[in-house]
Parts: sequence; structure tokens; C-alpha cells
Amino acid sequence: MTNISLLQSALNASSLRQQVISNNLSNAETPGYKAKHIVFEDILKQHISSQSNFVGKQTNSRHIEIGKPSYIPTALTVEETQTFMQNNGNNVDVDAEMTNMGKNALWYYTLTQQLTSEFQHLSIAIKGRS
Repeated sequence: MTNISLLQSALNASSLRQQVISNNLSNAETPGYKAKHIVFEDILKQHISSQSNFVGKQTNSRHIEIGKPSYIPTALTVEETQTFMQNNGNNVDVDAEMTNMGKNALWYYTLTQQLTSEFQHLSIAIKGRS
């Protein structure tokens, strides 16, 4: 798992979050609609905390993997079913969704800047500083 693949997974989660927020806002007046949100950062924290520095080398496919898991965490979509914002069963909070949209835009921008930096480092490593 490289930094670039982690950043790619985080960008995918941010993109999915933007779609979910947009979908929530477009259904703000739909009776019975339940808002959804994306869970990624907590999954990533659990994934990183479960890794150890000790990594076993697999020389046979039947060996048990030791150390870092090879998968990259992906985002989950969760539906909020316990809250109600309107009498028609809809639970979309437009103010909260707009706040989340702003936070997500800032998060996406930060991730793209970090990814650009990673590629610049690779470019310097390949071409040198000329």
C-alpha cells in the first residue's frame, strides 16, 4: 500500500461523499427519504492502527499473511434511520448538508494538493532537479 494508493482511495471517498451530499440535498423535500453519509476516515484509522511494522514474507500462497494487510480501505455508505427533521419522515438537515459539502470540498482540495506533491517527488526522483 503506497501513499498514492491511499490518496486515491481517499479521493474516491471524497467524490462519493460529494455525490451522497448532492443526493441528500436534492431529496430534502422527498417524503420518507433518509439521509445517507459516507464513513471512510474511521475505517482508515482502524486499518492503519491494525498494521504492524513486522511484515512476514510469503513464499507460498498457503502461508498465513503476517503484518500489513494488502487491501486498501474503501468508503461505506450509511443511511441515517434514527432521526427525523420533518413530519413526513424525511431527515435531511439542509444546513448540515451544506456544511458537510464545504468541508468535503476543502478535504478534496487538500487531497489533490498532497497527491500533486507525491507526483512531484516522484518526478524529481526520476529526472533530478534540473
